[in-house]
Amino acid sequence: MARVVIMGAGVSGHTAASFLGKWIGGEHEVVVVTPNSKWNWIPSNIWVGVGEMNKKQVTFDLAPVYAKAGVDYRQAKAVSIHPEGGKDQDKSYITIEYTDSARAGESEELTYDYLINATGPKLNFDATPGLGNGSGQLGEHTVSVCTADHATHASEELNKCIERMKKGEKLKFLIGTGHGMCTCQGAAFEYIFNIEHRLNQEGVRENAEMIWISNESFLGDFGMGGIHFSMGGYATSSKIFSESLYAERGIEWIIGAHVNKVEAGKAHYETLDGEMDEQEFDFAMLIPPFAGVGLKAYDKAGEDITATIFAPNGFMKVDANYAAGAYENWKASDWPKTLQNPTYKNMFAVGIAFAPPHLISKPMSSPNGTPINPTPPRTGMPSAMMGKAVASSIRDMIVDGATEVTHTACMAEMGAACVASAGKGIFSGTAAAMTVYPIIPNFEKYPGVGRDMNGTTGELGLAAHWVKHLLHHAFLWKAKLKPGWTLIPE
Repeated sequence: MARVVIMGAGVSGHTAASFLGKWIGGEHEVVVVTPNSKWNWIPSNIWVGVGEMNKKQVTFDLAPVYAKAGVDYRQAKAVSIHPEGGKDQDKSYITIEYTDSARAGESEELTYDYLINATGPKLNFDATPGLGNGSGQLGEHTVSVCTADHATHASEELNKCIERMKKGEKLKFLIGTGHGMCTCQGAAFEYIFNIEHRLNQEGVRENAEMIWISNESFLGDFGMGGIHFSMGGYATSSKIFSESLYAERGIEWIIGAHVNKVEAGKAHYETLDGEMDEQEFDFAMLIPPFAGVGLKAYDKAGEDITATIFAPNGFMKVDANYAAGAYENWKASDWPKTLQNPTYKNMFAVGIAFAPPHLISKPMSSPNGTPINPTPPRTGMPSAMMGKAVASSIRDMIVDGATEVTHTACMAEMGAACVASAGKGIFSGTAAAMTVYPIIPNFEKYPGVGRDMNGTTGELGLAAHWVKHLLHHAFLWKAKLKPGWTLIPE
C-alpha cells in the first residue's frame, strides 16, 4: 500500500486530494495535512469584504468532506521534510505539528511514498513595517481580504466608514499592493471596484476619494506583463482597458510604487523614479507580499538541505530553468511542466508552492536599487490544473508502475479564464471576463504580443457578473464533492 501526503488544502491541494481519493483512496492512503479546519473559496472574499456575502457562504468544514472521500485528514502544520528518512527511519517523512484543539502541540513523523507540496504562501505582512503587527499577522492600520476572517473584519471597518460618510465626512480609500514585490493585483483590483460600487449603492460615493496604489509599472500589468486581447471585435490592451475603467469610475492611481512603511492613516512609498512620497488614508486594504511557509529540509544525517529543496523565497524548486539569467534571455520554455522536484523525484509542488523561474513582467527597480515589480500570479484555475495533473501522474506511478511523469501542467502551454468582479448586484453588477492563452507569453510563437489573440479575449458587463456568481456556486459544489463534481472543469 502506497501513501501520498499532500501538504495544504487550498485550490491545488484540495484538487489533488479529491481526485486521488476518488482514484486510489480505496486501496492506498491519501493523507492531507493542513493547519486549517475550513476550506475557503478565496475569489469570493472580496464580496465578504464589502458585506455582500458572509464567511459561511465562502467556507465549509473539511473533515466531513474528506471523510466522505476516503482521505485521511490531519489538522496540522507541516514543519520539515526528510526526503531520505532519518537516522532511525528509512522511509521519507515529514514532521507535522497538530493545530486542532484535541491534539494541539503534538508532533508526528508522517512517512510518505509521494509528497505534494501545496502549502500555498505565507502572507508576509511583516515585510512592510506597519502593514504587519510584528508577528507575521495583519497589523492595525489596514484591512485585508486574504482570508475569510480578514474579509469579515474589512467589511466591518467599511461599514464604519459608510456611517461616517452618511454624516457628511469625506474619506480617503487607499487600495492596492503593500510592497514592491507583491502579486495578486487582481484581488485588489476587484476590491476597489466593489467598494466603489457599494459606496454608490449607499449614496455616499461623492464623499469618497478613491486611490489605487500598485507596484505595477502600468495599469493592467497584473504580474503578467500586461495582456493584449480581443474585446468587442477589436484588439486592445489591458493598459488601455484599465485606464479607461479607472477614469470612468473616478479612481485615481499611483503606479510603480513600493509601500515601505504604514502608519495610522498614512502610507509611505518609493516610486520607480526614486522619489519618496506618502499618501494619507482613512481606509486602506493593501495586499501583502507572498513567501514560502518556512518549511525546512534535512538529509538522512540530519544536515540542513533547505537550500537544495527550496529557492531563497521559500518556494519549492521544480523542473524549471532557474538559470535563465537576464530578462532578454527569458523564454516560455523556462517554466516547469512536470512540477517534480529535480533532486527527489517523489516530491512535487503545485500552485503557489512551486518556485517560478523568474518574473513574467519585466523586472524593474528604482535608482535606489529597490525592486518594484509584480511577482508571478499562480492562483485559481492554473493551480487546480496543476493539482489534477500531478495527482494523475502519481496515480499512474502507483497503479500502473509508471517510472516517469505522465501528465504535465505548464503555465506556458495552458490557458486560463478569469472573471474579475467590478461590483455585485443581480441587475447592477459588472465584471470583466477574460481568457488568456498562454498564461506565460511566448514571443517566439506569437511575435509582438506573446499570446494567441484568438484565445485571449475580454468582455465587461452584467453578463460577466452573472458568470462570476454562477462560478462561485459551481466551485463550492465541486469542492464539497457533491454529485457530478468531476464534470465541473478546473
